[in-house]
Amino acid sequence: MPLTLADFDYALPPELVAQAPLPQRSASRLLVVDGERRTDSQFVDLPQWLRAGDLLVMNDSRVLHARLLGRKESGGQVEVLVERLLEPDVVLAQVRASKSPQPGSRLRLEDVLDVEVLGREGEFYRLRFAGDAAELIEQHGRLPLPPYIERTAEAPDELRYQTVYARETGSVAAPTAGLHFDHDLLAKLREKQVEVAYVTLHVGAGTFQPVRVENLAEHRMHTERYLLPQSTADAIAATRARGGRIVAVGTTSLRVLESAALDGKLKVGAGETALFVTPGFKFRVVDLLITNFHLSKSTLLMLVSAFGGLEEIRDAYRHAIAARYRFFSYGDAMLLHRKST
Repeated sequence: MPLTLADFDYALPPELVAQAPLPQRSASRLLVVDGERRTDSQFVDLPQWLRAGDLLVMNDSRVLHARLLGRKESGGQVEVLVERLLEPDVVLAQVRASKSPQPGSRLRLEDVLDVEVLGREGEFYRLRFAGDAAELIEQHGRLPLPPYIERTAEAPDELRYQTVYARETGSVAAPTAGLHFDHDLLAKLREKQVEVAYVTLHVGAGTFQPVRVENLAEHRMHTERYLLPQSTADAIAATRARGGRIVAVGTTSLRVLESAALDGKLKVGAGETALFVTPGFKFRVVDLLITNFHLSKSTLLMLVSAFGGLEEIRDAYRHAIAARYRFFSYGDAMLLHRKST
């Protein structure tokens, strides 16, 4: 019987949605799931769960100040969430307004930026900035916290809603599994001879879009840009040769690796992915996955269910709720072993 949206529903007490980060990044809890075995641990103890020769693959994308508030020429309020950069002065963005802005009209954002509406692309708009869009957005925009965090971004979020290794600006949401790593923990992993490599996937606003169809085969993912460097492909090959395991840090890293290997061989370089991973997907690269807890009925919950096993993930989430784990972007983490098929 085909899986439907209802198969990925669960009830979460609202107080378990983490509204702020813990004082220390690596102080989060860690639920280790290996088939039917579940172990409560701490993220700072991650080195004990990995082996010398394993390879962590991390997404080094950096979050843009992608949220901008302003007004239309008519005076109506607008909220803009930049999805991606298309050209040096053109972006693709979500625009929330009481009435849709028309092509040729202008938006005044943050009282300093005059932006031209070029047209629509589905549910997004193409907007032209008067200058380098990335620089202007970084200078005048706001950090876009997820919609389930019920507050506006504050000064500490500028640091804590970025990974310590973020360097390639382009995401509108943090690759949150990486938020748990601090420099001390990375040093301990190096001491254990666990290696690190990087990919880049710029997370789009579509990551927060709900699945609106019961039949999952009808859902279409938004595309996201990624880069798989030759150095990372070489590190993966070397890890395989020495019998180590590939550990994806976050669903974004996993989607890069599995997208690049859809034809059976890892393809180096830049690309775009709309990979929608559901149970039954054949994983070719990733052996373990570090990930946070995900929203009910989300594509990310479907991905982890494909990776760790549908029933195993259901049991793990029931356990996490009963044990009062913290959920979502600023919440706790899981270390998942890929379910053998």
